[in-house]
Amino acid sequence: MNVLVGADIGGTKLAIRVTAPDGSIRADTEVPATGWDAAPVEEAARWLLHRIGPVLPEGDAIAALGVGAQGCDTQEHCRRLSAAVEALSVPATVVNDAALLVPAAGLDSGIGLIAGTGSIAVAADARGTVLFAGGWGWVLGDEGSAPAIVREATKAALAGHDAGRPDDGLLSALLAHYGVADAPGLARAVNDSPTPEVWGPAAPAVFRAAAAGSPSALAVVDDAADHLAALVARLRARGAVGTTVVAAGAVAVAQPLLTDRLRARLAGTWPDLTLRVLDVPPVAGAVALAAARHRERVRSGR
Repeated sequence: MNVLVGADIGGTKLAIRVTAPDGSIRADTEVPATGWDAAPVEEAARWLLHRIGPVLPEGDAIAALGVGAQGCDTQEHCRRLSAAVEALSVPATVVNDAALLVPAAGLDSGIGLIAGTGSIAVAADARGTVLFAGGWGWVLGDEGSAPAIVREATKAALAGHDAGRPDDGLLSALLAHYGVADAPGLARAVNDSPTPEVWGPAAPAVFRAAAAGSPSALAVVDDAADHLAALVARLRARGAVGTTVVAAGAVAVAQPLLTDRLRARLAGTWPDLTLRVLDVPPVAGAVALAAARHRERVRSGR
């Protein structure tokens, strides 16, 4: 059977969905994204197809592939990666992983906003030019992502310790997560392994402290909401079209405290904007891209 395949490549996992032409799902799975790099594009294309192959039901062939890829952060890069996949005889459309959110929501236009392992906003202007904001990585930014929230929370907790202020719940939450006894132990735990894999999982501890009333933790959450709203503002200033911000990513989906604060900020500045937290897997947007690519090929007779 000729099938449509969607792939969502994130910071830690690759989601793959295989559907029949009628939309019925033939395979739906996740595998680790270990070793993923969007460049060079030839190696990235081989990496992806090597992982899709074992997921395909026996006898199926890929009619078209839709891909949302972390690290594919310019329109030109996405075009080159699409071409590299097509050079391996698989018709493909490649976008940044945040660009999957709008089609996954069933929309033709809007702003995709990811807050998870990283943070980035993606939209298009009236001419169809793809616009990006953020996504610069957890060392330089990615504010609103899990690693960045932990980074800022740790800084706030240690600053309070240095100032001699009593712990308001944030420091103790981080100590408990990392299993250390004091502020110096926290600094070592965070600094000794400065990776998203070590930092990101501590984000729920920050939100638990905020929910318990920690002013320091609440300030970190508010700062994250401010930065995510700023990503939307940058795209709107550059002509992004659509009236829906579609949010996804582990933090956006799991932490309503953050999305509620983000929603309030967006409403206060742009009353026409609606924030929608995506309630289907983003890989559904990749399948929609694959379907559009297949229709294009059928119309052109290729």
